Amino acid sequence: MKLKFWGVRGSTPTPERRNSRYGGNTPCLEINLADGTVLILDCGSGMRALGKSLLRRFGKQPIVAYIFLTHFHWDHIQGIPFFLPLYNKGNSFFFHSVSQKARELKSAVEGQMVFPYFPVDMGIMGAVRHFYDIGSEAININGAIITTRPMNHPQGCVAYRIEAEGGTLVYATDTEPGSPTHDQNIRTLARNADVFIYDSQYTPHQLRGEKRGWGHSTWGEGVKIAREAGVRQYVLFHHEPDHDDAMIDSLVAHARTRFPNTIAAAEGLVLEIPAPSPGPSARQRSRRPKPGGRKRS
Repeated sequence: MKLKFWGVRGSTPTPERRNSRYGGNTPCLEINLADGTVLILDCGSGMRALGKSLLRRFGKQPIVAYIFLTHFHWDHIQGIPFFLPLYNKGNSFFFHSVSQKARELKSAVEGQMVFPYFPVDMGIMGAVRHFYDIGSEAININGAIITTRPMNHPQGCVAYRIEAEGGTLVYATDTEPGSPTHDQNIRTLARNADVFIYDSQYTPHQLRGEKRGWGHSTWGEGVKIAREAGVRQYVLFHHEPDHDDAMIDSLVAHARTRFPNTIAAAEGLVLEIPAPSPGPSARQRSRRPKPGGRKRS
């Protein structure tokens, strides 16, 4: 499977020159499987550019994608109204979340477009939309096995483990260390993962001080989990809005002293999971992924 980052910033978009290398859009990731299946993780402002990319790639062919939300805070859903494929008839999108209340997912997705927050409502969208509360059991999307666990975040959040085509990706954003149950959940999901994407918004100093209780973590905790869980690559994610490119560079440098195979998520970064065997083609590269059915268990 191939992963592309479309949004990596936490809390709010930061369209500033000082953030240009890592990017200022809020969370949105795209996974392409070999059979053309498209999975989308979170719907932050990065989803706008993803929508344009899908339209170019699919042309007149219908777009089908499976969307998985970690939670409903605005930075993780604010790209939905600007995702152009939702406006086109013939496209189909399958929204998934682990909701605690009936119809919570549908109301959260559609609610941000009601009066007085948006000029038009979701009725203008021509694409077919399906909504699923997936619970705690693993599900199968065209051969991709997806498992969830709850994280420690205000109003709740879940992390995802995706196993497909011989590789394992773990996406664990918006969580704060300190809850034994949730800390163990992350380690269970992350066990032997090829790529471990983890909330690294704050510095250890920030988390000990004014940011305690805000529901986010640090590069230090990410390194600790990566070492304990035996992951192959740790990716810093959900970058603090006030951390510019130079600051993120420094966080990566600190993390690499304890876990060398560490990088920071950046818009446009493409990772192949599992990584190719060593050789001239075995490198991470920022490029447009090749063009990416539905099956559920």
